[in-house]
Amino acid sequence: MSKFKMCLSLFGTFFKIGAFTIGGGYAMLPLIQREVAEKKKWIEESTMLDIVAIAESTPGPIAINTATFVGTRACGFWGAFASTLGTALPSFIIIACLSFVLERALEYEPVVFAFNGIRAGVIALIVKALWGMAKQCPKNLFSAILAVLAFALVLGFGVNVLFVIIGGALIGLAAAIFARGREDKK
Repeated sequence: MSKFKMCLSLFGTFFKIGAFTIGGGYAMLPLIQREVAEKKKWIEESTMLDIVAIAESTPGPIAINTATFVGTRACGFWGAFASTLGTALPSFIIIACLSFVLERALEYEPVVFAFNGIRAGVIALIVKALWGMAKQCPKNLFSAILAVLAFALVLGFGVNVLFVIIGGALIGLAAAIFARGREDKK
């Protein structure tokens, strides 16, 4: 496939995901994973978890960051550009159109009920993304303790998520270096 066709395919795939997913980046993750790893095979499924981890730890919306990383892997700079534009453009178009009518529409009770229903669906999509990532995470005592600690720091003590991510990365790096050192001594 030529680079131009690949970029068009990336744009179209991410435009479709961006246009038909309600609930933001976390709700998009299962759709991105299904499209780019399972259907199109642009990346390995195991790589998807790494991409999500990197996308979460870099500034910006997770869906945009994920699209950028996938596009880069699939087709370099222009793939990243096409994927990012495809993800962001539908939201821009929809918000521009809705901004004219939303204020008046929220006066109608059925519209309010519809948005409440949409919120429930979004929660289900976020839980699905969480479940999918949890299935791919290492299953050992160290990972479990680190996850519980991160959860407690963020929710229990109000620690900034950025510091928890950086701390988790440093702890994971230290654990890997320690484990490699132990293996080298054997």
